[in-house]
Amino acid sequence: MQEMNRVCRHYRVWGRVQGVGFRAATCQTARRLGVDGWVRNCPDGSVEVVACAPPAVLAEFEAWLHQGPPLAEVQAVERTALDAPAPAGGFETRA
Repeated sequence: MQEMNRVCRHYRVWGRVQGVGFRAATCQTARRLGVDGWVRNCPDGSVEVVACAPPAVLAEFEAWLHQGPPLAEVQAVERTALDAPAPAGGFETRA
C-alpha cells in the first residue's frame, strides 16, 4: 500500500465506550481491515483513535466506529484530519 494513497484521521468516540471491550474490538477490526494506528481511553470517558488507511478502507472503519462492539452505546464520533500520519505497521492499544 503506497503512502500517498492513505488518509489519516483522528477520532473521538463518545458514549458508553469504556469498560465494554471497545478498544479490543477496535484493534481487532482495524487489523482485519488493514488500518494502521492506535486506540486509547481518555480521562473524560471517551475513546481516542488515530487511523490511517486507503480512503475506502478508512470509510468502512469509520462506519464501524459509529456502531462499536455489541455492549457499546456510541452517541457521537468526532472526526478530524491528521497532518502527520500515524506510524505504519499495525494497530495497537495505548494506555
